Formats: sequence, structure tokens, C-alpha cells
Amino acid sequence: MECSVIPEVVDLSTLTTAETKSAAEMLRRSLPSPTAYRAPGKAVREVARFASDPARFGFAARIGGRLVGWIGAVKGYSHSLELHPLVVEAGWRRRGVGAALVAALETQARRDGYLAIHLGADDDFGGTNLFGRDLFPRVAGKIATLAAAADHPLGFYLSLGFEVVGVLPDANGAGKPDILMSKRIRS
Repeated sequence: MECSVIPEVVDLSTLTTAETKSAAEMLRRSLPSPTAYRAPGKAVREVARFASDPARFGFAARIGGRLVGWIGAVKGYSHSLELHPLVVEAGWRRRGVGAALVAALETQARRDGYLAIHLGADDDFGGTNLFGRDLFPRVAGKIATLAAAADHPLGFYLSLGFEVVGVLPDANGAGKPDILMSKRIRS
């Protein structure tokens, strides 16, 4: 692990136009999925939704005035938030930026009265040992053997206290599951 840093964490809605474009490019580059936000304009529209949609909010991380990561939250349930997405520039990963963004999101979620944060960690690229497997029948038994096999965020989220609560087999195509994770942030 490289040296940890303490980024400046700001509300995502305060980004400049240039930073919003940078955040969109970061989204396209940072997610390991081969299909995530690749269509023209899709990443820019996704970032813009966090500034305009009242059911969404997020935070950005800057180091030395440079945008290095961002996180979003979607208000889809009455008592829990969906973490979506979390992206950090490759050169700043494993240095505390992602953890700082998740901590900011958790703090805001607690203030807003949420009980839990959940997320989906797609594996449509071979990032876990569930990729390429037929998970039916007895899906729950296969979840017990789940392990990260490549550059998948599973280990990162586990280290922050999230736990695997389920799997959606074939969510992204045959043998391409979505791994569901959740963390209680308040009783």
C-alpha cells in the first residue's frame, strides 16, 4: 500500500464545468467494466444528474486542487442509500481517497437519518471467481466461496465494513453477476 493522503472532500454539486467533465472522464476510465459509461455523452450526463436530481448527491476529492475521485449516492429507499458510483484515478488508488469519500458519504447518510448503505459490485469482466459460472441452482452456496480474482472492488468494500448480502446471477449477461453488498451505519 502506498502512502495515505488526506484529500479535500467537497460537495459534488460545487464542481466547475471543467471538473464535471474531468469527473465524467474519470468515470469512463476508472470502472473496470468494459461497457460502463462508454457511449458518447453518457458519463457526462451521469455526473450532471448528481448536481440536478434531488434523489442524488455526492462528494468529490481533490488533492492539490486537482480532482482525483468522486462518489455518488442514490436515494432509492426510505431508510438506505445506494452507493453509486465510486471512482478514483488510478494513480491515487490505495492511498485513502476512496475511504475518505466513503466516510463522507456515511457521515452525510447518518445526518440524513439513513440506516444502511448498499451497493452493487458488478462482475462483467472477470474480477471474481463467480465470473463465467452458472450460479443456478443453489446460488447461496456459491456466494460462500466468493473471492476477488482481479481488480474488483470486493476487498476494498469488505475492508470498510460492507458485507456481501446477495448475488444477482446473470444480471449483466450469462455468467456476469452483480454482487450486492451492504453496511449498517446506524441502529
